[in-house]
Amino acid sequence: MNDKVVMPVWTFGLFIVLMNTTMFNVSIPSIIGDIGVSASLGSWIISSYSIGYALSTMIYSRLSDVLPIRRLLTVGLVILGLASVFGIFVTNFQALLFARIAQSAGAGVTAGLGLVIASRYIPYERRGRAISMISAGAAMAFGMGPIVGGLITEYMGWNGLFGFTSLVLVLLPVLLRLLPKEQPKPFRFDILGAVLTVVNAVTILTAVTQRSFLWLAVGILSVAAHIWHLSRKNESFINPKLFAEPKYRKLLLVGFSILMLNLGNLFIMPLVLANLFKDSPLIIGLVIAPGAIFSAFLTRFVGRWIDRYGNIRVLIIGHVVLALVLIVFWANLDISPAVILIGYLFFSPAASASLASLNNETSRILPSNLIGSGMGFMQLIQFFGGSFSVAFCGMLLDYQKKGSLVHAYETVYAVLIAVSICSLILLFRYLLSNRQTASLRDNEARST
Repeated sequence: MNDKVVMPVWTFGLFIVLMNTTMFNVSIPSIIGDIGVSASLGSWIISSYSIGYALSTMIYSRLSDVLPIRRLLTVGLVILGLASVFGIFVTNFQALLFARIAQSAGAGVTAGLGLVIASRYIPYERRGRAISMISAGAAMAFGMGPIVGGLITEYMGWNGLFGFTSLVLVLLPVLLRLLPKEQPKPFRFDILGAVLTVVNAVTILTAVTQRSFLWLAVGILSVAAHIWHLSRKNESFINPKLFAEPKYRKLLLVGFSILMLNLGNLFIMPLVLANLFKDSPLIIGLVIAPGAIFSAFLTRFVGRWIDRYGNIRVLIIGHVVLALVLIVFWANLDISPAVILIGYLFFSPAASASLASLNNETSRILPSNLIGSGMGFMQLIQFFGGSFSVAFCGMLLDYQKKGSLVHAYETVYAVLIAVSICSLILLFRYLLSNRQTASLRDNEARST
């Protein structure tokens, strides 16, 4: 496989898919007005896609252990493309919600299999560049989504957003020509485990997004049922062998934290710009976009740094930068939009580099037979971090709505700073355990 061609094409596909998330965020007011639904009902246009996207990412990654990637890619992109074409013509809420859920069922194939391809077919010595390219594409999508979504909605209407996403159908024959052929492996699909995974994700994410203790109780019960299922099933959908490795468990927590910081900040920055400085959606997008563009520009360098200096060193440096930027935001939030513009120029590349080095380190410690399930579950946990962050930040703002906006935003940033520090401490513990393991191996080698 020629990864120098495959990975840029794949990253462009991921860029389109992730743009499909952020483009709709700025179009929600127009959609609610056009189809005549409440804001709470309209929010499901976003949350339903997010829940389905997380689940499909995990499912495609898990199936890649036994099914050819080309076959999974075909199924995923065809579902996404056809749902997008259908969405161009929808005029009511029910059809729109169906289109978004159908989109999410195919969208996870790009995020889930991109890391699997890099881990399976790209040598470790240059794998960091490929994974950093994927992370940069994600950062660019998060930054450019509001601008592109605002422009399309203003000049073409919100149905035009579906037209943009349908471009994935053009990429499908190109990728099928470039990807290596694989043979399916015999396996037994754990249907109950897959269903429990879906129930776990839907109930917990619903509990977070709707702030419901009832849904949380149902989610906890479903998780307990899933744990019982894992203890008695040999070939389960989520492989329990993953959790036997302490290093993997630590990296899961770090991945949760990175997305919590990234999406939490992306949620707060537009609110600060709109409510404190009265900026329009287009101006907000223009303030955020330079950081995303700069992150994409640094992709090739970040990949080289990861391959040259190692994953953990880049992870630690990235975390330090994230924490410093959040501290600057916390201390200077109401001074000028320029603070956010300049701060995000550092924050976005640091988040992208941290995510790339984390995923590369995860691929390094996982055995080959657990790459698909391990990387898929890692992305599912990362998504939970982002979703939890947005819901939790929104809840904090609601609790402080009677106070000053500046104080409310400062409180949210203080929480994010605390998360970044905890994640950094966890990384130092991970580094220490790695050094202890290496020292033991050296001693054993000398004794023999």
